[in-house]
Amino acid sequence: MGDVISTHLDENRRQFITERTGKILDEFFQFYEEQYPLALFNKIRYEVEENGGPQPQLLQRKAPLKDRVIFSGNLYQYMEVNRKWKNRYFVVRDDYDVAFYDGKMAYDRGASPKGVINCAGYKVLKSMDRYLELINNSMPGIKGKASNSPFLKWPTEYRTILWHPYEQHYYFCVISEKEQQKWHAVFQDCVRHLNNGLPEDCKVETPAFTDAVRLYRQSKDQYGTWDMLCGNQAQIISNLVMEELLPELGTAIQPKLKGKFHDRQRAWILITEAVHKMVLAQTKARYEAVLRKCEEARPGLESRIRPDMDQIISSKEHVGNKIRVYVMPKAEACVRNQVQPYISSILDALMGPTSRGFAEVRDLFFKEIVEMNKNVLNEGGQHKLGEYMEKLSVLPYHPVKMQSCYEHLEQLQPQLEGLQQRFDLSSPAVFVQRGQILMRELLDNAVYTFEQLLHQDLGHSPDKEQLCKTIQRIQDRVLKKYDYDSSTVRKKFFREALLQITIPYMLKKLSSSVNTALPKFQEYIFEDFSKFILVDNIFEEVVLQSVSKDIMLAVKEAAVQRKHNLFRDSIVLSNSDPNLLLLEEQPINWNNEFGSQESGSPADASDKRKRMKQVVSMIQDDGVSHPEEVEVMDDLKEVSDEEQVTNDDSESCSPVKSPDSVKEIRDLLTIAKIETTQVPAPTESSLSNGVVCKNANVAERNPSEEISPKLLQEQQQATVQSSGGESGLQSSPEKTEAGCSSTVGCPEKALHEEKESLPGKVTLCQEDSNDKETGEEISSKITEAAEDSHEAHKVQETESES
Repeated sequence: MGDVISTHLDENRRQFITERTGKILDEFFQFYEEQYPLALFNKIRYEVEENGGPQPQLLQRKAPLKDRVIFSGNLYQYMEVNRKWKNRYFVVRDDYDVAFYDGKMAYDRGASPKGVINCAGYKVLKSMDRYLELINNSMPGIKGKASNSPFLKWPTEYRTILWHPYEQHYYFCVISEKEQQKWHAVFQDCVRHLNNGLPEDCKVETPAFTDAVRLYRQSKDQYGTWDMLCGNQAQIISNLVMEELLPELGTAIQPKLKGKFHDRQRAWILITEAVHKMVLAQTKARYEAVLRKCEEARPGLESRIRPDMDQIISSKEHVGNKIRVYVMPKAEACVRNQVQPYISSILDALMGPTSRGFAEVRDLFFKEIVEMNKNVLNEGGQHKLGEYMEKLSVLPYHPVKMQSCYEHLEQLQPQLEGLQQRFDLSSPAVFVQRGQILMRELLDNAVYTFEQLLHQDLGHSPDKEQLCKTIQRIQDRVLKKYDYDSSTVRKKFFREALLQITIPYMLKKLSSSVNTALPKFQEYIFEDFSKFILVDNIFEEVVLQSVSKDIMLAVKEAAVQRKHNLFRDSIVLSNSDPNLLLLEEQPINWNNEFGSQESGSPADASDKRKRMKQVVSMIQDDGVSHPEEVEVMDDLKEVSDEEQVTNDDSESCSPVKSPDSVKEIRDLLTIAKIETTQVPAPTESSLSNGVVCKNANVAERNPSEEISPKLLQEQQQATVQSSGGESGLQSSPEKTEAGCSSTVGCPEKALHEEKESLPGKVTLCQEDSNDKETGEEISSKITEAAEDSHEAHKVQETESES
């Protein structure tokens, strides 16, 4: 495949890619350099005015997953180089990058990963049909009849595919459906986190960048949400470039590809990946240079903004009024005729799945607290509290447990697909992922608030019952705060979603009649303030004002009608719990403060702490040995049964097997497996000398436990004599012979079985104390017990006759 890249991406083609990328970057960074001073002005203005909304009731964790591992385990990965499936060890860290190693041993000794997957912009697929559909849509220039041979031969049916329109595709498989579901949830969580957008704490760089992306796409007549607005700034810009560059390359390269249909598809995937690497490297260097230039000019801009803040605001309002007079009638007519009739239906489509998802999050938090409370009550109070609190602290980032909550939000996509034609909505998945992120953040706030309140109350060292009452009281307190914050977050999410759906539609409708007249308003702006007042941004603000009133009214009516447990806007808990803000917002190490005090070696304690740092346990297969590398075949389980493990690579290691696997238990056993029989429970007339009957697997016989044939014969005679009555021991000679084999043990039979090396039915009588009694002592005591029972039987008969 390297020949394909060198053939179709020769020096002339690479020069064309570099030049075309440079032109696109020049256009984009022109928008960015215009938006940067405006974003700086807005930041300084909002700092002065401080227009804040309702305050959240829950505390917010600063560093949720610092130094933690989200997930780790083994997967079979398809290697494009040799077209084989290789067993890799995958680790998902707190930054949600997926690193893979040759094996767990290589990871434990700190070796560098073989590769790192950044999941931003990927789609996680299980269906091969869906994957082929995406491939065919991304390369319309490649036409032909699909061959009978599959695109890829899979060892098992439990597959997972990572698809990206411009980057490398990854193929994985496992040997069970349970593993497939877990890994699918993990990869989905990685994609969701990295698609969450740029960090909001950058008050200047992030608004300037997002506005530049939006305005650049609108200049290309592309309005609305964009599903490739994911990853960091360099990745987003490279996606912009590839969106324009790739069709041009496809027109020139795709007709020249040779070979079968699937081979041409593979070749185009590799070419696309190589082009994206070139574009990404050029984009990253250019963005860093432009950002450095803007940061160097920032002090000078601030020195101009702060003294003239009032004049800039007055000048902006003056220009805004003139634009409003010209635009507002057209905007209001568009809202009245084409937007307002559909606001309520859009809101209903948003509220149902979203509210069910947040309710599921609340139920999950409630169930985890109740389960922890039961375990603490049953297993020892504060000694077990540390272990359960460590698990609770990572609950919001547990991809498997949170999957049931995320599935409710996924119902948004089919409900919003009907809006794609009406409002030209390109990507409903953006709202799904945003809602899922809000659910996770809110649950993390609830868990963190619960931790802080519980840690504060535990200073009084309550007993077990008092501790359970404290946990229940704090749980109710946190749930009330969760309900209020949930209502606030959902209402904000509904308003933002409605604006993101309607505003691009209105801009597209009004742009044809307004864009030609907007430049004339530039003459009302002073030259000194031209960097901080932009006509295009004021036009969008006017359009926003025209529709925001109807959107606010629709959300307010939904809250008044108590739909989906939304609070009214008049219910504002600004400082309902001031003492909560006085808590120390420091990370709590529950294992160190309230961990189990049970004795154990330092190595075991270290291993336990290491395991507790991982959010989700590693997937392991019981009793199954995975080959390190396999050929493509129909069933991977056949290879697993043969237990073929290659040890050619010094860094490779076999995957970790479960410590309770059947094979490992069998290897650990050093005693032959002996089938035991159930012994009836002893009655009151049983042996009373402290001897306890147990089933035991014996490899060697103890001489002190051997009983001579003569003693055994005396015991049988004594037992026969005591079996004549209707009460007492009531044991027949047949039962006594059975007891000889199951209670005391026949030496002839045991010796015969040992010679033939066959497992027998052996049950030894052993005492609880460490002192061993000889065979004669045991025999004498058995005889005495039998005689006492026989005399008691005679006395009973005499009393019955009288």
